[in-house]
Order: sequence, then structure tokens, then C-alpha cells
Amino acid sequence: MAGKGRSGQRIEPSFAGKPARDDDELTIDADDRIGGRSPGKGAGRSREKFPKGRKTARNGRGGGRGRQERRAGLGFIGAIRRLIYWCLVLAIWGGIGLAGVVLYYGSRMPSASTWQIPARPPNVKINAMDGTALANRGTTGGEALALEDMSPFIPEAIVAIEDRRFYSHFGVDPIGLARAFATNLVTGHTVQGGSTLTQQLAKNLFLSPDRTMERKVQEVLLALWLEHTYTKDQILAMYLNRVFFGSNAFGVEAASRRYFNKSARDVNLGEAAMLAGLVKAPSKLSPIRDPAAAQARQQVVLQAMRDQGYVTAADIKTALAAPPTRAKSFWNGAQNYAADMVMDQLPGLIGPIKEDVVVETTIDMSLEAKAEQALGDVLDHDSKKLDASQAALVSVDGSGAIRAIVGGRDYAESQFNRAVTAKRQPGSAFKPFVYAAALEMGLTPSSVRNDAPVKIGNWTPENYEQKYSGVVTLATALAHSLNTIAAQLVMEVGPANVIKLAHRLGIDSELQDNASIALGTSEVSLLELTSSYAAFMNGGYKATPHVITKVTSASGKVLYTANFGDPPRVLSPAIVTNMNYMMEGVMTSGTGKAARIPGWQTAGKSGTTQSFRDALFVGFTNDLTTGVWFGNDDGKSMKKVTGGSLPAKAWKEFMTAAHKGLTPAPLFGNGQVVEGDMPIASTGTGTNDQATISGIISGVLGGPVTGNAPARTPPTAPSAIAPAVNPPTATIPQQPGLAAGDEPVDMPPVGPGEDNNPYAAERPTPPADIGEAPSGAHPRRTTLLDYLMGR
Repeated sequence: MAGKGRSGQRIEPSFAGKPARDDDELTIDADDRIGGRSPGKGAGRSREKFPKGRKTARNGRGGGRGRQERRAGLGFIGAIRRLIYWCLVLAIWGGIGLAGVVLYYGSRMPSASTWQIPARPPNVKINAMDGTALANRGTTGGEALALEDMSPFIPEAIVAIEDRRFYSHFGVDPIGLARAFATNLVTGHTVQGGSTLTQQLAKNLFLSPDRTMERKVQEVLLALWLEHTYTKDQILAMYLNRVFFGSNAFGVEAASRRYFNKSARDVNLGEAAMLAGLVKAPSKLSPIRDPAAAQARQQVVLQAMRDQGYVTAADIKTALAAPPTRAKSFWNGAQNYAADMVMDQLPGLIGPIKEDVVVETTIDMSLEAKAEQALGDVLDHDSKKLDASQAALVSVDGSGAIRAIVGGRDYAESQFNRAVTAKRQPGSAFKPFVYAAALEMGLTPSSVRNDAPVKIGNWTPENYEQKYSGVVTLATALAHSLNTIAAQLVMEVGPANVIKLAHRLGIDSELQDNASIALGTSEVSLLELTSSYAAFMNGGYKATPHVITKVTSASGKVLYTANFGDPPRVLSPAIVTNMNYMMEGVMTSGTGKAARIPGWQTAGKSGTTQSFRDALFVGFTNDLTTGVWFGNDDGKSMKKVTGGSLPAKAWKEFMTAAHKGLTPAPLFGNGQVVEGDMPIASTGTGTNDQATISGIISGVLGGPVTGNAPARTPPTAPSAIAPAVNPPTATIPQQPGLAAGDEPVDMPPVGPGEDNNPYAAERPTPPADIGEAPSGAHPRRTTLLDYLMGR
């Protein structure tokens, strides 16, 4: 049998001589074996045997330690695997959730096919007559520039500090987001932003500044659309022309002019770095508000530019060695008064402003600076001691073109235009209209009237010093601003005729039809008063004041062109000649002596209102007519400031500077006087005269005439003009019975008696102290009326 041939002993496998492995040492119970025998049989062979000297897993320590280490290693790797697994799961679910959020907020936006860049708010660029920039007006405060027209330092600085990977990302910068997240996490607060320039542009163009999930999602979608629709340079140009730089400046052009008083075309490296630094915090980093903070931020921008390879260390050193030019104040400068006038008038000329426009003006920046300087010099020297806190000036040429206008002492402090908007009594500066009306009625400069107390109804006009000269010529009366003579003339001519003449010459304000109009009690603006005087300068033509000559769109389309080259005649040449003769006497021997310009023939008239509240001087040469006002905004009285003092002083300083280097030219009429027959009121206006202003007026100081008028030709004196005589010298005719040098005595009034005055019952009683004192006048005496009026 096969069974018999076998040994009774079972031979177990032996591992002797082979290296044993701890992980192979196992103890297997018979009960654990598959198909094991019953416990009763073969009990002696119920366990496997192991070589001697080996420790079993059950009672030995070596094998147990190995299994624990193995299990520990497997636990760490498993934890890592589990972390990766759950991160992937969360990422997938997060992506699904994010996609859902994007789809939800995206569905709330209009269709992408309807998206378009909103129009930039229109800018109004206002230029002086020589083409230099006067000001910018509009929401942005500056025109839009193409990228290639800007200083190259500007886009480099912006990219370096705001979005260094601008030219490589697709509108959203994941690396930048990660960097900003890490930096903010380390510092514990927000110090960096992850938005790209494209995202910032999208926010500025389309979205509100609210920090919400919806806005952020929409910002990203719009940034992707911008990158898909426009080139990088186009996006950068749009950004630079719209980003806010503080001080109400949107865009680099507005910011450059506001902070450095120059175009963005001309800024240097240091200035470009300062502009780029403003974007982070426009108000806090403003070089006007905090120069130290602005310079510190500027250095950060310069270092970023160096890190990006835009500049070298030597460039930075040079930039820091030349501090940026600082504008005193963007909203400073008298030219802003002219810019405000342009904005007030522009809608009436071209309608609503819907696009960028360029406005050409009549303003001469050189004259503007001289006008501001003249007023400033007088105010700085005399304002405190004489209680005169404000002043204004207007200068026009023969066509009415405004060459210089100053509406107040400091535009930055007050934008109220006292030359245009304010209306005040002109005082004796209104008298030329009274005298011109009298000349039209047939009087002449040598006509005589009696300077003596007169009574018109309940009104008794009196001269400033309450002293009277007796019989005087009209020329003398105007030169010394005698109130009694002006009052007599207005009653002879009629207040209504004086008003008609004033309106004809250019006074637009309502004038009161009463006797006191002789002394300038009706309020007018300095601009209309000055432009009305220009009719005397240009030979009798209306000078309509204007500041705008041409308006064009940014593309060059002409929207408006002014034409003041053929104005109507408002005074006959003879009247103008005689008026210029008399007003020249004001300058040579009367109340305007302080305004005389050596070598130049000048004419004008001073004016002082009740209790020295207002003082004016309006005068002209052959080239310019200029009016000056001094006073206080609250109507407070000055300390005996008359039109022949501070206003005349400022007038002389400005006109002397304005005429420097020019050849003196005579006034119209050349200082002559017309004698003989004079036109009557019905025909004295010269309305049928067909002559044009082109042969009478010139442009300003050699400049072109506004409109289509040809170059100026010398005026031809009327045939009725007598040989030249000297200007009036206030010589009073000798009264009969008086020796030479004796002071004339009062004489009865000339003309109808006071009881026959048709205006006596209906005219209010005007103030009695309006007018001016002749040279060397005595101080005014206080009257009972002064006490009653509280003066």
C-alpha cells in the first residue's frame, strides 16, 4: 500500500540556512486553517514549528515594532491622500458653485451683444486768442489724449505700479490675485488689490463702487469682454483718460494741468510717477494736500519702474533731483472768470453740449496777467488802510472783444464775477451819456451853464465840496464832475432821452427815468459801462461785448463763428469828436489826472457813489477801453476812495503795461472840437450813416479785428471839425465886474426856473453827495440830511 511505504513522521519544511523575515513569522492555529482537523486528532501536530532562536510574533518584540512602524507610515500617507482627495472634491464642488454664481449674476446683466463703452463726459477746452489753453470745463476737467500723445513715462508708471503683468494676462491675473491674497493674509489687513487695470476700467465704466459679490462677478465678466473686444493699448488709453486723480480731475490731462499747470504731453519722469501714485488714494496722496506723502509714494512708483526695467537708477536720481512743477492752485487765476463766462454763454450758442468742443476766445493772456497784477498791486498796497477789499477790471477793443477781465481779487477765494454779474451805481462815470445827449440837442463843449445851487422839485443836487464856480463851460463842468451842471443838462434834455442814448451805446440794464440819473443812481455792470465807452473810442459804433469767437468740435467741425465786424453807428462823428475832447480834459486837468499815461492821448471819466461805497474809472486810448471798480462786496463804505484815486491808479498801471512798446496813436478827432451847427436829437444818431467800423476801429494792440472787418485805417475827421485846440483846462469864463483871479460868485440858474420843472412832482429825492470833488476840493461838510440818513 502506498500508505505503508511512508514514514509515520511528517516532515515539516525547514527555513534553516535562509534569512528569516519578520513579516513572514506567523503563528497559525489549527483552528484557523481551512479544512483543519478536529481537536482530538493529531493534537501533537497542531502547531507549526519555527527554528530555534527565533521569536514568534506572539511572544517576541521585534516583529511587533515593525508592524507598528508600518502602520504609522501607512497612516500619514493615507492622511495626505485623503486630504488631496477631499480637496479635489471641494474644488469640483466649488467650481460648480462658482459657475452657478457666475451664471446667476451673469444672467442679470444685459446681453453681451449690447455692451458698449459709455461716452466720456464732454469736455470744453477754452483757448485764448493765441491758441494757448485758457481752461478746461466739464465733468472730467480735461480733454482725452491718445496714448501716443501722452508723455511715455505716464503709461509706464501706471503699468509698473498698478498692473505689472498687464500685457500678459487675459483681463484677470490669477498670479496677482494669489500674491495679493497672501500679502493681505500675512499682514492681517488689505494692503494689496488683485484687480487688473482692465478690471478697474470695467468698474469705472459700468459699475458702482459697491463691494458686493455681484459687482465683483460682473467686473470679471466685463474685463474679459474688454480684453476680447479691444487691444491692450486701447484699454490702457481708456483707463488713463478716465481714472480719477483727485481734485475733481478725471484723466491724465486734467490731472497734469491741475497739479503741474502743464499738459500731460509734457510731464517728466518725476511728475509721471507722482500722477501714477495718486491712483491708490487720490485725496490722501495729493501733492497739494500732502506733498510729503505724495513724494514718498512717488519714490515707490519709481522703484517699481526700475524693477520692471523702464528706468535706470540714474534716471531715478535725476527725477528726484528736479522736484515736479507745482501749480499754485488749479482754480486760481483771473482767466477762470473768462472761462466761467464762456460756460454761461456756450449753451445759448450751440445748444446742449454733447461732445468735446474747443472754444476760441478773445482773451489775451498777456493782458489778463497784467490786469490781475495791476489790481493786486493796488489792493496789496492800499486795501487795508482804505477799507477796499475787492476790485474788478474789464478791457475791450473797438469791436467789443473782451481782451482782459478780472472779476475779483482772488478767484480761488470767490468765483463771483464782479465785472459782469454785480450791478452797482456808476456815479459820475454815467455823466458822459448825459453830456452826449446834450450835444445831440445842439450844445457844444464851449456852451456855458451856471454852477450854482439848483433845486429840482424836492431835490437839491450839490457839488462834493459844496462850493460853486459860477459860469462854466460844459467841458470844464465834465472835467471837474460838477453835479449841478449835470442835473441841469438832464432836465434840459430829458431823462428819457439820456436813457435812450445809453441803451443805444450798449447799456442793457434797466435805468430809472428820473432826474437823479444825471449822477449815476441807476445800477449797471462794469462790463456794459466799459463797452458803452468803447463807442467813443471807435468813432461812434456800437461795441457789443463778447468773449467767444469760434466753437468747433473735437473733429474740427465748426459749430459757431462770431461776426462783429459791421456794427451799427450809434453816435455821429462830430458828437464823438467833441465828447473825446471833453473827456480828454478829465485826464489832463480834472478828476482823472492820476490816470494820465505820458506820451499817450487818453480820455475817460471817474465815478464815486454815495458814502464812498463804489469807486470807478473808465477810460480809453486809441486801442483799448478799460473800466476799473473798487469797493466791498457788502457795500461797506471805503475811506474816501474816489474814482480818481485807487481805480485811476490801477487803470494807469494796467494801460501803461498794455501799451508798452506800441507807438502812440491819437484818439478819434485828434483832440479837436466841433463848433457851429450841431445835429439835433432826431438826426444826431447818424442811423443812416453807411460807413463801417472797419475804417474806424482796430483789433487789440495790433491784433486782428473780430469778425470779417479789414485792417484798421486812420479815421477821417468830420469836415465840420475846427482846427485843433488844446484839451479843456477848466478855465472858467470871467464874470463881468470881476477882476482877474477873483472867484466867481453864484449866479441865477440858466434856463427855466425851478417852478417850471415838469419832473418836480414825480421824481424822488436822490442822495446829495454823489459825484466827485475837483482837484484841491475842501472836505465835505456834514449836513442835516447826513444825520437823518445816518451818515
